[in-house]
Amino acid sequence: MSARLDWPGLMRAGIAGLRLRPAEFWALTPGELALMLGISPDGARGLTRSRLEALVRAFPDRERETSDAGQ
Repeated sequence: MSARLDWPGLMRAGIAGLRLRPAEFWALTPGELALMLGISPDGARGLTRSRLEALVRAFPDRERETSDAGQ
């Protein structure tokens, strides 16, 4: 017998936690919802704010160089 899904828990996580509209929640595949919740089948963790901030520091955006030529 396969494991049953905890629909009330998934709905709380998606609608209350992720602030998805019901139509957005129901349009997701289970894999997309798992990705958004940071659940990975291989045990990898989702992207946290601290990890995102570390990546931003390591790889900062650069402003495009503008040229005054032609003005």
